[in-house]
Amino acid sequence: MLKQRVITALALLAVLLPALFYPQPLFFDAVMLVMMVAAAWEWGRLNSPASTHPSHPLTFSAFSVTAWLGALLCAVGCLAIWAAGGLEIPLSDLRWWWTGAGVFWVVASVFLLAQGVSVWQAIHPWLRLVLGWLALLTAWWAAAQARGMGIEFLLSVLTLVWMADIAAYFFGRALGGRMIQRKLAVRISPGKSWEGALGGLFGVVLMAVVWGHFDSGSAPHSLYGRLTLAGWPFALVSVLFLGGMSVAGDLVESLIKRAVGVKDSSGLLPGHGGVLDRIDALLPVLPLSMMLAAWVSPLAA
Repeated sequence: MLKQRVITALALLAVLLPALFYPQPLFFDAVMLVMMVAAAWEWGRLNSPASTHPSHPLTFSAFSVTAWLGALLCAVGCLAIWAAGGLEIPLSDLRWWWTGAGVFWVVASVFLLAQGVSVWQAIHPWLRLVLGWLALLTAWWAAAQARGMGIEFLLSVLTLVWMADIAAYFFGRALGGRMIQRKLAVRISPGKSWEGALGGLFGVVLMAVVWGHFDSGSAPHSLYGRLTLAGWPFALVSVLFLGGMSVAGDLVESLIKRAVGVKDSSGLLPGHGGVLDRIDALLPVLPLSMMLAAWVSPLAA
């Protein structure tokens, strides 16, 4: 299993890194589009209207009409935004779009995690499908616009999620259950501990402070540097908020998988599960990062 995970990770890096660092955003946007389309295919399988009751588990098939419809709609939506010049729209002009997407993620995450698995099963399957497809399309648009703002800006958003995950893993392994007996979300993801979550937030704040310090100035290139334009208190609260939403995105996907009785969103990435399993934390963090970046200039002024 470890060998398989390493091979898959190396293959992904071999595609993602050249696309990320290519001088023009075109290749990165295209790679992200493929990933979101694959995630939409997985989403269609997880939320197929063919199974509307928890006592009737889903029968997964690569030829699920719902899955392929979702992939098609996601591809068409992303390409329509791209063709219409949506990636060139100034960040300030999309401020309310990112704010709406961000507010939706916060409200939806709080509601779902507070209510538990049963509430997801009670939502109409077609509504679940539409909401998921919109979330994926919005995440692609946010990633593409972030890349258009510069490699460092995009990397600062991606590394926030990676740091939250890596620090949570090591803190959870070292301290999980020793300081706080209660699990973070025992009915959704029993393996996650409060120590891990808090350690992840600590890692994110530490990284943001160091990065923001070296990227300070009137024209910062990273998300952290941009947030400091509104003051360090605002920047630190924003980073903690984004780190918390990274955890929430992970938990929401775990809740959905538990609701339909599967461990992984698919087997597209051998050793890693599916694409959704790898981007779940990014789905809320990307639009929320764009929202904060869009509003920080008025705050700084």
